Amino acid sequence: MKTLKNLLPILAIISLGLFVSCQNQQKAVINEAAAELTKNPDWAKDATIYEVNTRQFTEAGTFEAFQEHLPRLKALGVDILWFMPIHPIGEENRKGTLGSYYSIRDYKAVNPEFGDLEAFKTLVDKAHEMGFKVILDWVANHTSFDHDWVTAHPDWYNRDENGEIVSPFDWSDVADLNYEDNPALWDAMIDAMKFWVREANIDGYRCDVAGMVPVAFWEKARTELDEIKPVFMLAEDEGEPTLTDMAFGANYGWELHHIFNKMAKGENSTTDLWNYLEKNDSVFAPDVFRMTFTSNHDENSWNGTVFERLGDGTKAFAVLSFTIPGFPLIYNGQEVGLAKRLEFFEKDQIEWNQGDDYTALYTQLNQIKKDNPALWNASHGGTMKPIDINIPLDVLAFVREKEDNKIIVYINITAEKQQVIVSSTEAFGNFKDLLTGDEMVINETATIDLEPWSYYILEEIK
Repeated sequence: MKTLKNLLPILAIISLGLFVSCQNQQKAVINEAAAELTKNPDWAKDATIYEVNTRQFTEAGTFEAFQEHLPRLKALGVDILWFMPIHPIGEENRKGTLGSYYSIRDYKAVNPEFGDLEAFKTLVDKAHEMGFKVILDWVANHTSFDHDWVTAHPDWYNRDENGEIVSPFDWSDVADLNYEDNPALWDAMIDAMKFWVREANIDGYRCDVAGMVPVAFWEKARTELDEIKPVFMLAEDEGEPTLTDMAFGANYGWELHHIFNKMAKGENSTTDLWNYLEKNDSVFAPDVFRMTFTSNHDENSWNGTVFERLGDGTKAFAVLSFTIPGFPLIYNGQEVGLAKRLEFFEKDQIEWNQGDDYTALYTQLNQIKKDNPALWNASHGGTMKPIDINIPLDVLAFVREKEDNKIIVYINITAEKQQVIVSSTEAFGNFKDLLTGDEMVINETATIDLEPWSYYILEEIK
């Protein structure tokens, strides 16, 4: 007769086998339903996303204080408010005085630094009344070291050869979760995600380092979340295309962002951009939203402000991020020309009186995007096609057209004045510059003068 001790390894193998079998069956069921799954809600087709760093947004750093900015953001024209993690922050191994938002101590609670659950629900309700959608930053890959799961479910964490919980990369303040052998972890994490959809009526998630969590987990989570309400799911990832097969409708254009930075320094030309776009089209489905950005919380805090990275080309690349077939992001403060790196682990309030000209530009870009279906997100908009010009390496020239809406863009990506001669007949005609209201005629004899880092967004006049 086998003892219980002898049976344990056998039971573990059987249990693991059943888990894998259930995963496979579940995946098959999900795949059958894939054709019916809408990756992105219809309301997102022309949306711009705005990232909110609650701690640094106001002097108080609370949901209540942020709420006073909603009318301003409505006038700016943004649609989706993405809140960086709002949960209590771990104290064990904490970085800095206030810690990282991404060291989660309790997935179903609110960081008292920002307010409480009722204050957040009030904020979401008010945002919805004004026409915004609200998504939360979700950190599924790791928790803080003082999360209850560390003691209640020690097997849910990855450990080294000495049995110590490991941290991913150099993120010493967080504990790495083990999804491979723990179906109960999947259920607990999804239960927490469902909590915020049900209790606060949020509209989706931006998921941190999504590629470090199994794709099958995200597909299961998306299916269960959509049973509550259709959600918008943005993956912080670019290297795992299968994430966008079913689980996510949007991901990051990290490589594009780095191309922007190099173009601003004269290290890359328009050829690199066109090569990227061609590769992008071969990897991702046409309906996947690729988030375009010149800054975000990581870039601003760790790699520099837009002015440090893009210099005099800052506005030109903002225009580019809104006019290529992407899904544009504004990081809080960019709309006033945020010119400092915000501290990540300390209080460091945004200065809101820095530059009204950026407010005017972003307001225009949001409105232009809304008014022109050719510029809508991914396959909702028009295909981006190059225009033949005399200096293709120095000036980015392209057309996007959808039905009777044709938009033509010229952007000088150099610090030198350029004179453009157009040879593509599809770019001939009468046009209105949507940024200035000026009209121009472009034909085989016309030239277009572009000052350093200047740009035109032209709509064909019918």
